[in-house]
Amino acid sequence: MPNADDRPRRVTVDPEGPLLVEGPVEVVGEDGAVHTSRRFTVAICTCRRSRKYPWCDTSHRKRVKPEGRRARTAADSGETERTS
Repeated sequence: MPNADDRPRRVTVDPEGPLLVEGPVEVVGEDGAVHTSRRFTVAICTCRRSRKYPWCDTSHRKRVKPEGRRARTAADSGETERTS
């Protein structure tokens, strides 16, 4: 897919998120598969956690636990932690 105009594509790098690329874009995967998006801006996954890879589905975001609940620990379940 050649660029439609003469100006360069803008890529915005977010160290805690995806690459934002002005579209439309084609992404060639490791296996040679070509993924095409005609959107105005495309979020390309950099963490590889996305279920829609190579497109970002925000899986990189940290999940926040609801207030008042705490994380379950090994002590809560009677399990012992292993150390190497």
